[in-house]
Amino acid sequence: MSYLTKIIGTKIEEVNEMNAIDVVRTEPIRLLDLMRDGFHVIAEIKRASPSKGLIREEVDVAERARAYEAAGATMISVLTDATYFKGSFHDLKTVADAVEIPVLCKDFIIDERQLDRAKAAGASAALLIVAALHPSRLATLTTYARTIGLDVLVEVHDEAELEIALRLENVLIGINNRNLKTFEVTLDTSIELMQRYLDVTFVSESGVDRKEAAERLHAAGARAILVGEALMREEDPTSLIKELTACSLKYVE
Repeated sequence: MSYLTKIIGTKIEEVNEMNAIDVVRTEPIRLLDLMRDGFHVIAEIKRASPSKGLIREEVDVAERARAYEAAGATMISVLTDATYFKGSFHDLKTVADAVEIPVLCKDFIIDERQLDRAKAAGASAALLIVAALHPSRLATLTTYARTIGLDVLVEVHDEAELEIALRLENVLIGINNRNLKTFEVTLDTSIELMQRYLDVTFVSESGVDRKEAAERLHAAGARAILVGEALMREEDPTSLIKELTACSLKYVE
């Protein structure tokens, strides 16, 4: 059984236990506008992962989020999955209350109730994973998210998934360099796709842990990078964030 299949199975069980909640509907931000100029860093709050285990379980997420913001991050991503990443919607709300920049709810979203909870916790955007959703469901959730005031970052892993994502209207597309079936990471996943789709705005996700990685992705056309583990392993992420925004990473063990 792949990691993704296992996680989605757990997520179905979680969603079945969720009650519907009311949310205040607002106009969504436009992630494409946010990423239009320059080179951006989406800095992530990530306590653990299935492949790496514990990264930094005990962390003051408000303090870390403020450090990310002060150092120049454009947006903060917060893992909200509890079972596999030790995150929570409480973490999301804490971060959203602590900063002025947009906050992304990063989870394995399969249902509108998860989007409602992201919105109620203060998220500006939510991650939707093509590999986890039927194309019609992906389109439905994208529309619903924008109806309640969330934009979406649509995540792909290969060209077939990218073609599905491109059917959606005006979405920011993230390329995950981590294979969600094996959890192996290669930057070539992003580089090959970006070089074939030069007119698409891309965020490259996972595997950015050194200067050369950031430079390769930037040169290949990435408008932004999403970085979690490398930042979470830093006691003080400030200097690394500043290097990231300048597309110059030091190596992180």
